[in-house]
Amino acid sequence: MLVTKGARLTSTSRRQAPRETWRSPQHRNDWRVALVLLLPAAVGFVFFAVYPMLRGIYLSFTNFRILTPPSWTGLANYRTLLSDAVFWSSLRVTVYFVVLSVGIGILISLVTAVILHRLTRSTVIRGLVILPFLISGVVAALVWQWMLDPELGVVNIALKALTGHSVLFLGSSTWVIPSIALISVWKSMGYNAILIFAGLQTIPGEIYEAARIDGAGEIRMFTKLTVPLLRPIMAMVVILTVIGAFQVFDIVAVTTKGGPANASNVLPLYVYTTGFSEFNFGYAVTMSMALFAMLLAITFLQMRMMRANQSDLQ
Repeated sequence: MLVTKGARLTSTSRRQAPRETWRSPQHRNDWRVALVLLLPAAVGFVFFAVYPMLRGIYLSFTNFRILTPPSWTGLANYRTLLSDAVFWSSLRVTVYFVVLSVGIGILISLVTAVILHRLTRSTVIRGLVILPFLISGVVAALVWQWMLDPELGVVNIALKALTGHSVLFLGSSTWVIPSIALISVWKSMGYNAILIFAGLQTIPGEIYEAARIDGAGEIRMFTKLTVPLLRPIMAMVVILTVIGAFQVFDIVAVTTKGGPANASNVLPLYVYTTGFSEFNFGYAVTMSMALFAMLLAITFLQMRMMRANQSDLQ
């Protein structure tokens, strides 16, 4: 009887131990401290993210111009969106830019990160690699605009010396998007390379040593070991790069302003022009909501296809 009673007391004390620890004076007021620390971030998130998003959703169903209050129009803006040829043209231009900038940028960033990881780990070199990312987008666009000038730009001067003729990088409908994409790659490549470099440091060196013992070369180790083991970090880099590419604005606004003949009129620039030049904020918000929905769907598909929450590193 005493043994049974003692066992009951022991089991009861074990069940109550976590609750007593939670109620101990040492931890009793932790939740209050956590709320105080989280409150500034929560307030900022509500006022600068949640409220603008809800307000934008409402304005997309209205006819809102800057000097008049918004008036409810229902789905009129979305019907206009479906028949807007400029919107679909801007979307095609934006997708073309995203494919070029993300494809070329990720490839160059991955190769750069592997070279940094294999050959040198100098912080000075890493600082030089990430330096273009720290430069303002407007400043970078202005510098590249001067460098690509058909008459005085250093790039065309070198091309004239080699080939005898210059190229209208920012004045030709054929070259304008590839040129802007390369400027974007130059600016973001260092940041992506440092992120991938950090992922490479998490891969144990014993894996590569075992592969060398089995006779694997550098190319085979890169394709069969490095790339699969980097899938989570690569998924993050690709998703962030795609989102940033779809939101490109400053480089285009400074270098081409959407020209020539709307060949570089990307969607964010068209949204800006509609809102702040034509003052049609209701329709501009509608296009922004469409872009938001597309980015949400693309991000979800990327995470599912790349299995971003899984790793081959066991």
